[in-house]
Amino acid sequence: MDNITKIIEILKEDQKGIRKTTLNRESKDNKNFTPFQTLIACIISLRVKDETTERIVKELFKVADTPDKILKLSDKELEKLIYSSGYYKNKAKTIKKLSEVIKENNNKVPDTEEELLKLHGVGRKTSNIVLSFAYDKNVISVDVNVHRISNRLGLVKTKTFEETEKDLEKILPKKYWREINGIFILHGKRICVPISPWCSKCSIKMTCSRIGVVRSR
Repeated sequence: MDNITKIIEILKEDQKGIRKTTLNRESKDNKNFTPFQTLIACIISLRVKDETTERIVKELFKVADTPDKILKLSDKELEKLIYSSGYYKNKAKTIKKLSEVIKENNNKVPDTEEELLKLHGVGRKTSNIVLSFAYDKNVISVDVNVHRISNRLGLVKTKTFEETEKDLEKILPKKYWREINGIFILHGKRICVPISPWCSKCSIKMTCSRIGVVRSR
């Protein structure tokens, strides 16, 4: 078993029974989210704790869960619903613009990277989350946790999310591509936090290069 496969399998076992992130749970596992809801939830989740994202999208989707319903909200109504997500004014504008475009596209969220990246406010991370979680496409979704942990472990040596994605594609077996996002997010929240990680509690500490770790617990 190669190193990265061993790491993934150990973390999967370690995380059994632990509540997954909102997008992993609602989009990929349970299919409770439509592709549109997955896209909007991803926009809201930027720079927000998962617990906050879950609460906000739950309240928002009670009121408006389709492009048409979003567009019927006033700017102030939408801003109020997503206020605690931070950068709520910019996010509200993005959500409105996305809703307009998707409504014009017969309410269909694009299912290709090329078309998704044309949408306002959609970068590679959001694009890959939609492709993976909403459309079951085999892609690697890299967020801050995947990027940090991959570099800290010594699996890659990269400076950008896109570089991390490309390097992981070279070493990570394809069967784990859709899983690594949720696995590393949970590990990043519970153990491998940005500052002073819980190395004493880490189930993969024997395989970790601890790159960039100055202080740990």
